[in-house]
Amino acid sequence: MGAVEVRDGFTALYGAEPEGVWSAPGRVNLIGEHTDYNDGFVMPFALPHTATAAVSRREDGVVRLHSADLDGGVVELRPDDLVPQADKEWTAYPAGVVWALREAGHPVTGADIHLSSTVPVGAGLSSSAAVEVVVALALNDLYELGLQRWQLARLCQRAENVYVGAPTGIMDQTASACCEDGHALFLDTRDLGQKQIPFDLAAEGMRLLVVDTRVKHAHNEGEYGKRRAGCEKGAALLGVDALRDIAYDDLDAALARLEDEEVRRLVRHVVTEDARVERVVALLESGDTRAIGPVLTAGHASLRDDFRISCPELDLVVDTALASGALGARMTGGGFGGSAIVLAEATDVDTITKAVEEAFAAASFTAPRVFEAVPSPGARRIS
Repeated sequence: MGAVEVRDGFTALYGAEPEGVWSAPGRVNLIGEHTDYNDGFVMPFALPHTATAAVSRREDGVVRLHSADLDGGVVELRPDDLVPQADKEWTAYPAGVVWALREAGHPVTGADIHLSSTVPVGAGLSSSAAVEVVVALALNDLYELGLQRWQLARLCQRAENVYVGAPTGIMDQTASACCEDGHALFLDTRDLGQKQIPFDLAAEGMRLLVVDTRVKHAHNEGEYGKRRAGCEKGAALLGVDALRDIAYDDLDAALARLEDEEVRRLVRHVVTEDARVERVVALLESGDTRAIGPVLTAGHASLRDDFRISCPELDLVVDTALASGALGARMTGGGFGGSAIVLAEATDVDTITKAVEEAFAAASFTAPRVFEAVPSPGARRIS
């Protein structure tokens, strides 16, 4: 649904035109998985799929929320009554942003909000972060709060961590808020240092495919939290603030100090994944884009074998794509389902897509959704 339809939907719902329309994208992570809550490196880029919101201010302490994508009418909330983790519906994400802004001392007195999103839900493409960021940007603009993009990302992360109750890192919200068209975002999650890396595959005769396995994941159902707790345990046992502080060259010595095999696997993934992010940045900056393929594939093996968050459908995408000529492939996102990415020559896209679809059919899996990922703009006001 485009900006015009969202604006018209707002007017039909609330009886007046909105003060503006904003959009915020989903993201796909090129490399750097489960490193963000370990103070490490990530490299996402924004997708053309966006959450779009038409918004107006209210002065009476009421927030009204409506989604064009879901059944049900307008949900009315009072900001003074918002309680973390009490709301288990979709409204927790926009309401959590209002709660986080007010908790930080920003004078948000209410709003009318009408939302629609084209970001696939449950596909590991940050549909929730897109909703959070679009609401935060709209309220920042309307209430003239003066917050920078990285500050909005931090507030949105707090909304998801504390209000929703999902222990996610900072990557998703920062990607949605800060990515630039035609670039991947090299992000240091410790200090939020950013570098925009040009990433124009089409100009080099390549494509990056997203394969949505249609296996739904849920970050707040325990497994994600267990991995995060294991990483924190590893850092504590090694005497560092975060696993980011273990140098790649010191990894073997660090692992030798850990008796718990599960913790050893988690630590090994995070330290090697940070090194893979830095390797991809170096290759892209040197113009050797095709050479990132094997690095992506190595990342999948680490997520599958050390972090143990893959699933049969994701492994089938990666194995089939590689066997069909892909330059590299890996799962992306939180794991336990969601999507995989495939780096391929443009001339091989149809062959790879057909092979993956046939492999899913032969395995009696739900047919996957395959689309091209094009680095797109971050959150913005569009009218």
